[in-house]
Amino acid sequence: MTALFNYKLKATDGLARTGAIETPRGEIRTPAFMPVGTAATVKAMMPESVAATGADILLGNTYHLMLRPGAERVARLGGLHRFMNWKKPILTDSGGFQVMSLAGLRKLTEEGVTFKSHIDGSKHELTPERSMEIQRLLGSDIVMCFDECPALPASDKAVAESMRLSMRWAARSKEAFGDRPGHALFGIMQGGVTPELREESAAALTEIGFDGYAVGGLAVGEGQEAMFGVLDYAPGFLPEDKPRYLMGVGKPDDIVGAVKRGIDMMDCVLPSRSGRTGQAWTRRGQVNIKNARHQDDPRPLDEACGCPACRNYSRAYLHHVFRSQEMISGMLLTWHNLHYFQEIMAGMREAIAEKRFAAWEAEFHALRAEGDIEPV
Repeated sequence: MTALFNYKLKATDGLARTGAIETPRGEIRTPAFMPVGTAATVKAMMPESVAATGADILLGNTYHLMLRPGAERVARLGGLHRFMNWKKPILTDSGGFQVMSLAGLRKLTEEGVTFKSHIDGSKHELTPERSMEIQRLLGSDIVMCFDECPALPASDKAVAESMRLSMRWAARSKEAFGDRPGHALFGIMQGGVTPELREESAAALTEIGFDGYAVGGLAVGEGQEAMFGVLDYAPGFLPEDKPRYLMGVGKPDDIVGAVKRGIDMMDCVLPSRSGRTGQAWTRRGQVNIKNARHQDDPRPLDEACGCPACRNYSRAYLHHVFRSQEMISGMLLTWHNLHYFQEIMAGMREAIAEKRFAAWEAEFHALRAEGDIEPV
C-alpha cells in the first residue's frame, strides 16, 4: 500500500459538494452512498454485483464482526477484503451505535463499555483502544473513532455528558490508531440537536485532527425535520477540506437533503432490508411488490432503470417469486434498490459539477410526488 489518502473537492453548488477520496484501493466518488455489509456481506448480493451497481466503498460492522467470526480470525485469513472478496475500500464503524442499542445488556464507564453478546450472552468489553485494534485487524481503509451515541430524545445534560465522553474517547482513538499510512481515521461529531454542543464537539475534533469527520447521533429517533435542522448548520462547523459523513442515513429524500446541506458520504441498510421485504425504491417512490395489483403487470419496476431486475423481469414475476418466498426475490429487489441509490448519487454528482443541483432536486421531488403509475 502507498501512503495515499486524500480528499479532493472538485465542485460546489450552494452547499452541495462533489469530489473524490483517493485511497490505495481506489477512488471514492462523492457524494457517495455506502451499502452496508454488516457481517462481511451485503445481504442477497455477490460482491461483484454490488460493484456493478456503482458502489465505490462498503461499510462493515465492528460489533458484529468482533463477535462472529472474530477480528483475530479475519486477520489470520488475510483481512476483511480477502475474506469477503471485496477489492475496493471498506469503512468500518466503531461498534458504538450497536452497543448503544443493547440497552439493559451494557454498562458504560469512562474506560469503555462492557456488554453481553446478543448471540450467546458472552461478556465483552469495547474501549477506544480495543475498537482501534479490531478495525486494524479487519484491515479497513477508513476507521471510525469509538463514540457513545445516545438515543434521542434525551435531556441537554445527558447529551452534553455523552458528547464530552465521546470527545475524550476520540482523543484516545487517535492515539491508539497511531501512524498507519494508507488508512484513515474519522472523528465523529455528537451533540444531539443543540447547536452549541455540536459546535463544541466539532472544535474538539478539529483540534485533535482527523482525516475525515462524521456527523453522528442523527437518524436515531429525532425525525427528518430535526435532522435537517441540525444539518443546516453542523457541516459548516467542520473543515471544508475533509470529507463529511452522515452516519446511518437513509431514505432517498434524506440522502438528497443531506447532500444539499454539505454531506459527502452516507450509509444505510435500507436498500437491502427493503429488498428482502418486498419493497422497491424507484424514481416514483416505493413499490410494494407483494400487492395483488402487480400479479398481472408485465411492466418492469421502473422503465428507466437499467438494473437486471428491470431489464429482464416483470412486476408479475417479481410478485410471484416474492409470494412464493423464493430467494431470487430478495436478490433482484436488493440489486434494483442498490442500483437506484447509486443512480441518485451519480445524478447528484453530475448536477453539482454542472451547477444545476436545484433543477435536479426539483425533478427528483416532482417524480416522487407523481407516485407509482397504474398499468393501462
